Amino acid sequence: MRKLDLRKQLKHLYQPPKKEVVVADVPAMNFLMVDGVGDPSTSQEFQQAIEALYSVAFTLKFTMKMGPAQVDYPVMPLEGLFWLEGMQEFDFEQLEQADRSSWQWTLMVTQPDLITQDLVDAAIAQVREKKDPPGLARLRFDSFAEGRCAQIMHLGPYSEERPTIEQLHAFIKEGGHRLRGKHHEIYLSDPKRTKPENLKTIIRQPFE
Repeated sequence: MRKLDLRKQLKHLYQPPKKEVVVADVPAMNFLMVDGVGDPSTSQEFQQAIEALYSVAFTLKFTMKMGPAQVDYPVMPLEGLFWLEGMQEFDFEQLEQADRSSWQWTLMVTQPDLITQDLVDAAIAQVREKKDPPGLARLRFDSFAEGRCAQIMHLGPYSEERPTIEQLHAFIKEGGHRLRGKHHEIYLSDPKRTKPENLKTIIRQPFE
């Protein structure tokens, strides 16, 4: 059986150093994605999106492992893009001051190149037949490219990300660049199994 580990292949994207900003060129990659609006900490729609993403992601994993391809790979971590409607450039103050129920987001999970739309459609059909989670109808399979980005590893609670985000943005601006795109977070830890002070989150910001 062939083993595939995107975290190792894409180490420069998914294992940045702690407390140090690094620059990375992020190529186009394929994702399972769910779009939504609402407060990530309280929105039922947000939790439904996570359930749908992982239900399909694990179905795909077992399909590839047990099927003719016989490829085994770990499911990639949850990622989130966050912004406000009409926001031209990510502004942490604007996001923090806004009603969190107005937050726009896309949750997503990276997929190996061998995953196709047909495989995703088949996995969605399997999940729908077994339990049909509410967020499944909003799930899509799409390519997403960010290009040149700066990123840093944040260690600690999500509520204490601000200094890390400010460090990231300062690095970009001090280099004479401008923020573009959406605020991007990659959750390397399971908050249900990890103490808040030990949570690992990659904070990523595209720039030009």
